[in-house]
Amino acid sequence: MLIVRPAEEPDVDQLYKLIQKSAYGLTTLKISKDQLLERIEASGFAFRMKSGRPAGQPYVFVMEDLALGTVVGTCSIYSKIGGYLPFYSYEIKNSLHKSQELGVNKEVPYLDLLEEHNGPTEIGSLFLSPDYWGKGHGRLLSLSRFLLMAEFPQRFDDETIAEMRGNVTDDGFSPFWNAIGAHFFEIDFPQTETLTTSFKNVIADLFPRHPIYIPLLPADAQEVIANVHAHTKPARKMLSDEGFQHRNLIDIFDGGPVLHCQTSEIRTVRESRKMPISEVVEEISQPDRLVGNCQLEGFRVCLGKLTVGEDHTVAIDRVTALELSVRVGDLVRFVDLRSGTH
Repeated sequence: MLIVRPAEEPDVDQLYKLIQKSAYGLTTLKISKDQLLERIEASGFAFRMKSGRPAGQPYVFVMEDLALGTVVGTCSIYSKIGGYLPFYSYEIKNSLHKSQELGVNKEVPYLDLLEEHNGPTEIGSLFLSPDYWGKGHGRLLSLSRFLLMAEFPQRFDDETIAEMRGNVTDDGFSPFWNAIGAHFFEIDFPQTETLTTSFKNVIADLFPRHPIYIPLLPADAQEVIANVHAHTKPARKMLSDEGFQHRNLIDIFDGGPVLHCQTSEIRTVRESRKMPISEVVEEISQPDRLVGNCQLEGFRVCLGKLTVGEDHTVAIDRVTALELSVRVGDLVRFVDLRSGTH
């Protein structure tokens, strides 16, 4: 039995052990145990806040295997990026170069460094233990965040982004970083991930502010721009199915794409429904849906079974009710795992 719930301080040891398995390119997980605890504490405060206007609060989740009492995955929502510590990305633009004498009329792509102080909501920090890949577990972990956003829209921005992991080798080599950032930082990619998570000011201090013409970069760096790591392709496909699109922004470290979607237009947000429970039964012969309770501090999501009545109430099976800590009369929010499933 797997559930997704808010991370709590007692989770810190298991969660820190889990994220040590994360690969290069998952920058927001390259933090110390003390930093992780601070993030969990800030998340707990965000879940307890009665007024949730987006101001950069992290909402940190864990996936727990209830049968084992083990944390097996994590993901987060950052209610708003930017602010005092800006969000940086490269925008891919085009410069027109013309010569009548030579008959040249050519657009040349270049990278322009963007500094965002009043940015959108960001989803990120997703990592699932390899032992739990498959069987819809990754989809549960990723999409669970959108049920919270659907239930409490005032806590999040009108737009949501996702930075996707770019091409970085297992030993930490990034062609994109080697072509640009390494010349200014004089440190390798793994060191940069750790450093810039704690000290974002070094980006402003050291990154080049002038346009960088893409054709002047080495071929291996050009090839990875806006492309994701092989292991990230399923995640990108899932977010694309949810309505996220690439709008010419890329990560400044590994060149991975930044995906965008209007929050209200995210498929899970848009298609999810909220209804009261009229009955708890032993068994329901229906495909799994993504089902969450409608609480904030006690937020929980699982893959569960329910049927929708003509009176706009639902019957759910006993296992789902136990996992979500709900009973008859409580509200649940639910959605098909994929559009058009039912």
